[in-house]
Amino acid sequence: MKIERVQTWVLKLRPPEVYLGQRPDSGADDGYYQRPPWRSLYSDRFETMLVRITADDGRYGWGEALAPVGPEIVRAVVDRLLAPVLIGADPRRVRPLWSQLTGLMRERGHLVGHQADALAAVDTALWDLAGKAHGAPVHALLGGAFRAEIPTYVSGLPRSTDADRAALAAEWVAKGVRAIKLHLGQGVDADLATVDAVAAVHPGLRVAVDAHWAYDLADALRLGRALDERRAWFLEAPLVPEDVEAHRELAAALTTPIAVGEALRNRYEFRTWLAARAVDLCQPDVARTGITEAMAIAELAGAHHIPVAPHHSVGLGVSVAAGLHVAAAIEAMPAFEYQPTTMAVADRILTDPLVGGPVAFGLPDSPGLGVEVDLASLMEDS
Repeated sequence: MKIERVQTWVLKLRPPEVYLGQRPDSGADDGYYQRPPWRSLYSDRFETMLVRITADDGRYGWGEALAPVGPEIVRAVVDRLLAPVLIGADPRRVRPLWSQLTGLMRERGHLVGHQADALAAVDTALWDLAGKAHGAPVHALLGGAFRAEIPTYVSGLPRSTDADRAALAAEWVAKGVRAIKLHLGQGVDADLATVDAVAAVHPGLRVAVDAHWAYDLADALRLGRALDERRAWFLEAPLVPEDVEAHRELAAALTTPIAVGEALRNRYEFRTWLAARAVDLCQPDVARTGITEAMAIAELAGAHHIPVAPHHSVGLGVSVAAGLHVAAAIEAMPAFEYQPTTMAVADRILTDPLVGGPVAFGLPDSPGLGVEVDLASLMEDS
C-alpha cells in the first residue's frame, strides 16, 4: 500500500453567526480584524485547510489544519514541503512518517506555527487512512476508548450584555448543559460581573473563564482569587502565552485550575509547562498538534497527573472528529470543547453530521475518523 496523491483545499465559509459575536466595527468585509483587548486576528468567515491523502488501492484519509487566519500559508507547506515526501510511502506507518515529516524543517526552527498546523492536517489524514486500511476506528488504533460518550462543555456565549449572556446560558441549561466557558478578558470587574450573572442561572452550573491572554500577573491574581471564592471550574489563558514563570506563580497562588494549551504545538513545549507546574489542565488542539503528537502530550501530562481537555475553536467536521477520537483515548479527560457557532458550520462539509450535542458526543465507531467529506461542497466553497 503506497500513497499516490496528496490534495489540499482552502475553505472560507460564511457562518450564520460570526464566531465570538459581531465584529467590533460591525463591518462584514473579507479582511482580518482584531477584537480589543484581545491581540489575535480574526475573520468573519470560518477559514480552514483540508487535505486528502489517497493510496494506490483507492482508499483515502481526510485531515484538517486549524488555520483560522491565512490557510493559504498552511496549504503551501503541505503542497511544497510535505506532499513530495509522502508520495510512495506506506500510509499505515503513521508514526514513522510523523518522525520523518517533523524532521524536515526542525533544525530551521519550524516545529511550530504554520509548519505544525500543516503537519497536524497530514497526520490526521494518515490516521484516517490507516484506520480504513485496518478496518478499525482511530480510537481503537490508539489503544481503545476509555468512554462510550465524550462529555462536552459549551464554549462561549456570544452576546453583548450580561443579561443576554445569562438568558442564553439559561437556554443551554434547559438542554441539559451544566458546564460553560466564558470568553472574557474585558477587565477584572467586568469579567466577574459576567461570571456572577451566568452562574446565577443554575446552582449546578460549572463556569470557566477564558481570558484570552489579556492580563498581567497582578490583575490575573486579582481575577483568580475572586474566581477561587466563586469555585470557578478553570481559568484559561490568563497571561501572555510565552510567560511560563508568571503562569507558575499564578497556578501556585490559586485553587482555580490554570488551563493552557491552545498556543502550544508539541510535547516539548508542554514538557516545559508541566515541569514548571505552570498548568493544571492541558488543552492541546488536535488540529494544531496532530493525533500522534496529541497522544504524546496526553501521556506526558498523565505522567505529571494533569488532566487533558482537548481544545477546539473554529475547526470544521474533520478536526472535530479527530479531537473526539483523541478525547476518547485519554484516561483523564474531563470534557471536550463544544463550540455552538462552529458546529453550525462544521457539518456543512460532511456528507453526514456528527452525532452529538452540547452535553456529549457519541463515540465514532466507523473505520478511520468515521466522517466523510462532501466533495461537492468543497468545490462550491473553495
